[in-house]
Amino acid sequence: MRLTPVSTLSLLSFAVGLSFASSAQAAKPPAPNLSNSEFQQCLDGLKNSSKFRGVDSFTFNNYRPSEPDPSVIQSLNYQPEFQKDVWDYLSSLVDKERVEDGIRAKHQWSDTLRKIESRYGVKAEHVLGVWGVESNFGQTLGKKPLFESLATLSCFDRRQSYFQGEYANALKIVQKGDIAPSDMTGSWAGAFGQTQFMPSTFLELAVDFDGDGRRDLVNSVPDALASTANFLDNRGYRTGEPWGYEVKLPSGFWAASNRKDKKSMSHWRNQGLTLANGSPLPYDLNSAGLMLPAGKDGPAFLVGKNFDTFYSYNASENYALAIAHLSDLITREDSSKTDFMTAWPTDDPGISRQQAKDIQQALLDAGYDIGDVDGIIGDNTRTAIQQYQTSKGISPADGRAGQNFYRAIIGNSTPNRGQSGNQYQQPSNSQPLNPAPADRMGQLIQQQTSTPNSNSTQPSATQPSTSGNTRYRRVTDADGAVKLIRIDEGS
Repeated sequence: MRLTPVSTLSLLSFAVGLSFASSAQAAKPPAPNLSNSEFQQCLDGLKNSSKFRGVDSFTFNNYRPSEPDPSVIQSLNYQPEFQKDVWDYLSSLVDKERVEDGIRAKHQWSDTLRKIESRYGVKAEHVLGVWGVESNFGQTLGKKPLFESLATLSCFDRRQSYFQGEYANALKIVQKGDIAPSDMTGSWAGAFGQTQFMPSTFLELAVDFDGDGRRDLVNSVPDALASTANFLDNRGYRTGEPWGYEVKLPSGFWAASNRKDKKSMSHWRNQGLTLANGSPLPYDLNSAGLMLPAGKDGPAFLVGKNFDTFYSYNASENYALAIAHLSDLITREDSSKTDFMTAWPTDDPGISRQQAKDIQQALLDAGYDIGDVDGIIGDNTRTAIQQYQTSKGISPADGRAGQNFYRAIIGNSTPNRGQSGNQYQQPSNSQPLNPAPADRMGQLIQQQTSTPNSNSTQPSATQPSTSGNTRYRRVTDADGAVKLIRIDEGS
């Protein structure tokens, strides 16, 4: 996640590594020790400051945090070395599951979307693209208490002035009665709701579209979607124009990737560019800039003003491309192929969220303590991947979850071998996740998971096993310590 400039932009609530280079991930720094006395003194000062003019004493005092949250400062200063390539970024945000969810949402909210499009002039699928990328169609809203997060960020470390304004605005939202205090949860940096507005953006552009007298972007889908359309409209969205196209470059063509250097469609036609399928460029864009997210050997795009409005939502070309691509697939109502026509220049493409879940489950079964199986390749999963790679002699042990690592750990098929060769030399029928239970912990698991008076064979030490309603699995911590984890069914 990264912070965007003042009050106009939303923050993604799930990980957004936006650089094009990948490397091994850095350890997350420990949470700092924050003085509560300093925190309370800071809040006393904020209460009477100009930024909090308009926030009454009852609201300020009633939702005043009793102590700071060090984890938000930890997140503020966490700059992981591991950052996603564009193909990893897109594959995690635009996969078969998300497209199908978007198609269902399109039909479920068709009447509302039609009214929104009529009022704001923003294509329904473009609104759905934002909704899908920002919160997975309302399924991932963020759980951090906003008042604690924003108050802490207002009093410690960097950008205090910015966060003080957002903290004041969050209090004003509750004071106005738009959103219940219990619903004021979101990302560590303060973005909240179905389409992840910052409080300042909410006060500027949120709308009451369902007519209940409240602008509730948490519980009201119509309010959230209409507010997103209002945002895009205010940022210069052009009704009736596409966001752009995937295009094919002529042989020998060279140009810099610069979406801001917009030229007429006639200019690009004269340069020999066509649509990716070879058809002539249409004339339904006033002007467009060339964007090459992975260089001239990867997919190429001509993008117009509406793409720029997607970019304004989070200041990332990869992010805007995810919205654009997802919206196209929802428009076509086709989830069978989520790749672009031109392949990414890699022999190890990204994985879907389902494949990420498969990798996480395989790591758990192999004894790595990664936490929940949620389809999000975060710090714990990357650390486990690095340890697995090291244990198998895979170099580099970079912690990346790509298609080659997926094939290696799942063992379903022969690994993909590209131009530079493939470090995952694993046969398709190998069984990498079943080491023999030679140690004492393995024996303990076998003893505790064996069914009394049973003639069946004992379960594998590395697989979740049952005894009545009890399941166990073996876990190896990052420091090499081995422990037995009990998992009760239904928990």
